[in-house]
Amino acid sequence: METMVPVDGGEVWADDTGGDGPAMVLVHPGVGDSTIWDPVLDSLTGRQRLIRYDARGYGRSPAPVTPYTPAHDLGAVLDHFGLDRAVLVASSMGGAASLSYTLDAPDRVAGLALFVPGVSGYDLDESELHQEVARLAEAGDMEGIVRLGLGLWGRAAGGTPESDPVAAAHLRAVLPAWFANVDHQRADPPAFDRLGEIAVPTVLALGELDRPQIVRCNEETAARIPGCRLVRLTESDHYPTLREPKAVARLVEELYAEAK
Repeated sequence: METMVPVDGGEVWADDTGGDGPAMVLVHPGVGDSTIWDPVLDSLTGRQRLIRYDARGYGRSPAPVTPYTPAHDLGAVLDHFGLDRAVLVASSMGGAASLSYTLDAPDRVAGLALFVPGVSGYDLDESELHQEVARLAEAGDMEGIVRLGLGLWGRAAGGTPESDPVAAAHLRAVLPAWFANVDHQRADPPAFDRLGEIAVPTVLALGELDRPQIVRCNEETAARIPGCRLVRLTESDHYPTLREPKAVARLVEELYAEAK
């Protein structure tokens, strides 16, 4: 069932399959909206309750008009659906929000399935990337941003819109959100130095074809989370649900079985 979920100063689109048992909440990356999960939904739907949502400005969610933090919005989604606890399945930007939320509300998270996750407080210098995106945007070259992004995050399929039209479509669709959110999205408090506090079953899957600095971040993140299972997806870059959907679904199922 599709619905709009109230969040502070706005709303986000969400979809709830319904069903019994602990819910699984899917939290998308910044390089795609909630449709990035489509390749794994058939493998998961019908076995447990699935909730996915579009972050502010992404997909079917309106652009933000007030300041917000991703972790706080994630909490608002759980509140709206009356979830005392949930398994969080998250990628990249969504992974950072999920880690921060787990530290903020540990009793409400049953488990974490993280794919190429970010984490607040990690020193990942993106200043040159931001400057280049700003330069291309000022020139009105949106396709230049898509090409730049795929060269960084879509390496498994050749890194160009021509060689990777599916990832290109996902990236192209979220560019308006990038620019709409820049003045409103606030960083969650630093989480990297607190990862040792996480005490729920966790699997972290990195993409071996991802950017080297993200691979290092994922390795260091996994090492700091007690009991975290680190998995290396050999055919994945920053789009694991597009590259290895069967492996992603299997890891989610395994984590869900352990967490519930």
